[in-house]
Amino acid sequence: MSGKGKFKKQLSLMDLTFIGLGAIFGSGWLFAASHVSTIAGPAGIFSWMLGGFAVLLLGIVYCELGAALPRAGGVVRYPVFSHGPLLGYLMGFITLIAFSSLVAIEVVAARQYAAAWFAVLTEPGSSNPTVAGWLLQLGLLCLFFALNYYSVKTFAKANNFISLFKFIVPLLVIGVLFTFFKPQNLTVHGFAPFGLSGIEMAVSAGGIIFAYLGLTPIISVASEVRNPQRTIPIALILSVLLSTAIYVLLQLAFLGGVPTDMLSEGWGGISKAFSLPYRDIALALGVGWLAYLVVADAMISPSGCGNIYMNATPRVIYGWARTGTFFKVFTRIDEKSGIPRPALWLTFALSVFWTLPFPSWEALINVVSAALVLSYAIAPISVAALRRNAPDMPRPFRVKGFAVLGPVSFIIAALIVYWSGWGTVSWLLGLQIVMFVVYLLCKRLVPTDHLSIGQQVRSSAWLIGFYAVTILLSWLGSFGGLGVLSHPFDTLAVAASALLIYYWGAATGVPAHLVRLDADDADDDEQQAAAAQAGNAVPPGARAY
Repeated sequence: MSGKGKFKKQLSLMDLTFIGLGAIFGSGWLFAASHVSTIAGPAGIFSWMLGGFAVLLLGIVYCELGAALPRAGGVVRYPVFSHGPLLGYLMGFITLIAFSSLVAIEVVAARQYAAAWFAVLTEPGSSNPTVAGWLLQLGLLCLFFALNYYSVKTFAKANNFISLFKFIVPLLVIGVLFTFFKPQNLTVHGFAPFGLSGIEMAVSAGGIIFAYLGLTPIISVASEVRNPQRTIPIALILSVLLSTAIYVLLQLAFLGGVPTDMLSEGWGGISKAFSLPYRDIALALGVGWLAYLVVADAMISPSGCGNIYMNATPRVIYGWARTGTFFKVFTRIDEKSGIPRPALWLTFALSVFWTLPFPSWEALINVVSAALVLSYAIAPISVAALRRNAPDMPRPFRVKGFAVLGPVSFIIAALIVYWSGWGTVSWLLGLQIVMFVVYLLCKRLVPTDHLSIGQQVRSSAWLIGFYAVTILLSWLGSFGGLGVLSHPFDTLAVAASALLIYYWGAATGVPAHLVRLDADDADDDEQQAAAAQAGNAVPPGARAY
């Protein structure tokens, strides 16, 4: 197998928009409605709006990076461009875990819903798979692997077809449930029975932010997009706006469709009564045909999303390997297909691994949501640092009002991580600090020919500071912590510390004279040759990230 291939620019605006929407509409909408209702009550509508607003801000910020630097695995490589390989190493590790486990989460969700028809797939009284259920999950993973092995266009065509069906069913659910809408449900126990903290907690613990996190696959395939400077921003924004509108309508339809007599004891038990929300509510309302359609879609929607992450994760692995802090074998691209096949094999192996000890869908949502938001949170600081230290870099899409949007988007991302609770924050951020120590202990093996280890630490210290402060505030706070900091003072403390860390991170990027931006993966050779002829080749000894 040749390792000298290049990515092929084959993806259109429609392909990219459907990749974003397809990644967003996975298992999230199928499970989240009842969890959000239990945590926030009818005010969960605002939780969906808050989640959409947060992801839209981060998406707009990503537009500047994605249009200026359309790179495969951009979510890992942008931190390297702005702050050096140490930061890319930390983001690579956490993004690989999150992305590869997402593939497994989606096939598990498909199997759980399929068990409504085929009980043999799930053990009685639990959500764990039987041998037959696990084999179904493995079969789906093999199918995703095959779809992504030969051509990115094969993947895109399959995704476009699946996405069309995925959107028809949610829209049909909205239409049918609104015919049973009972306005009194929104006020029977108060609109916000669990207060502001319930609205905030639902964003992370209710599965909302997980349901929205479909933007990074758009960035991950940036090297394979036609006219990326125009296509990436439009696809990102369209994906978020359309998904927010559908999610809010789905939540409202669910809230109004619940039989009022089932709310006699409040919203607290709704997630148990409607463990498969839209199937169960359709049966409760006597709309059996809709229940069957939801189950059918529930097997297709997560499968489509899993297919997208089977496509995106190899690009993240490739991007991580390109930074010099992961095994070089994963930079190989098949010459004929343009697919990073070694990275695809690793993705497949990890996805199978995550299905082995895998708990229920609900158990990992908090962790995966926090991990993905951490990878999103770096974007505004990368933009700020590159504006400071690479002001002449061409920016086809430049975010207006970034002086406000930058810090606000980072603060919101920090809050979402904090709202995931002490149990998640302690080990997830603690693990990242351990990985930081491991990097320092292995300093003889890490890339230092361009940036010294001292400069890498100086440029990345803000992230370790962010982790340490967030762990401390989570321990003291009201989201699973000691409660020493009561709500909303804990949230205010997180916001204030995030603001300070944002400016710290923006000011300590790679110094201007050391910033190196590598060529587009799709036409690497041509751009490097042109740069050499113009006298702008990377100096000997300098590492091009």
